[in-house]
Amino acid sequence: MPDLVCSDCGTIYPVESLVWLCSCGGMLDVVAFDADVDAAALPGRAPSLWRYAEALPMAADPTITLGEGFSPLVPSSALPNAQLKLDFLLPTLSFKDRGAVVLATLAKRLNVRSAMVDSSGNAGTAMAAYFGRSGIDCTVYVPESTSPGKLAQMRAHGATVELVPGSRADTSVAALEAAGRPGVLYASHVYHPYFLHGVKTYGYEIWEQRGRVLPETVVVPVGNGTMLLGCYLAFSELVAAGLAERMPRIVAVQASACAPLEQAVAQGLDSPVAVDVAGTIAEGIAIAAPPRGRQILAAVRATGGTIVSVTDRQTAAARQELADEGLFVEPTSAVCFAAVRAAVDSTFDSASHTWAVAASLLAAESVVVPLCGAGLKSPGSTTANS
Repeated sequence: MPDLVCSDCGTIYPVESLVWLCSCGGMLDVVAFDADVDAAALPGRAPSLWRYAEALPMAADPTITLGEGFSPLVPSSALPNAQLKLDFLLPTLSFKDRGAVVLATLAKRLNVRSAMVDSSGNAGTAMAAYFGRSGIDCTVYVPESTSPGKLAQMRAHGATVELVPGSRADTSVAALEAAGRPGVLYASHVYHPYFLHGVKTYGYEIWEQRGRVLPETVVVPVGNGTMLLGCYLAFSELVAAGLAERMPRIVAVQASACAPLEQAVAQGLDSPVAVDVAGTIAEGIAIAAPPRGRQILAAVRATGGTIVSVTDRQTAAARQELADEGLFVEPTSAVCFAAVRAAVDSTFDSASHTWAVAASLLAAESVVVPLCGAGLKSPGSTTANS
């Protein structure tokens, strides 16, 4: 299994050390390894994320996998240029299963007996499920405002749930104080880079499901940036391997109530802008200070993309429109659809430089939009426009 390397100072850490942050404070990545997928062998492989075995840092464990991955890619009936990737159909009803199964597999290989994670909800439910299946104790730190559906799911999988008063940032602080205990894996979907390599299979699937051709634009919701960075990894690897001609442009979407990355792009900065978190229905991306913020901004710029934000009103309307298409998702999953809708209808802020760039990218002939969390997980889930 590949070791970990600091993105700032280059220090190498054995993956067995359970280190999740460099001593210099830098974020860790996976040491480069040969990620060339055997494209000719793909038709004979099982329809799960493990079909891209060469691109993953370890082999599947048949006692842990739930067949996650290879979610449907369907055309939108409302947006003719868009395809919708239905990751809310994965085993725990969110895309976080992709990274969770990789971390749980790693933990079992390393004989870890206890894991902990902090989450706004979906990562916690995914970790609870996969660590539970692995026979590893799991504690999940979540904001006390986390939706009841997500809390019930974590507890159903046997996790210990620690409710933290205050914001998502307060939850991160509480988890960081508890992390680092001997023998305990901090299975952070933000800090542990193995998680990103599970998520990158989302990008490989887009490539394969579209006839081994990447779209012009990929839209992603962004809070901590795990889906965005996973996509960037996948697209970079596909191009490097000669399996794709060019990178798609990445358009990331934030909630206007909490948009530190959008503001950084608007101001031409390399780090997220300090913001206060206001209430938003898109709870999954309400991250005021994303630890991988610099990496996120660099990745978006490297593809020629941009970052925009949408209001809760736009998000709620998009959620209802998706429900009318037969797709019931949580509000966080509707922000990307809301952004494409705004571009198509020209209802964006025309004075915004980031929106001026995004509008042309979102009006491209081929756009892929993720639907990454199920509607029943969210507050007021009995109505689509809650």
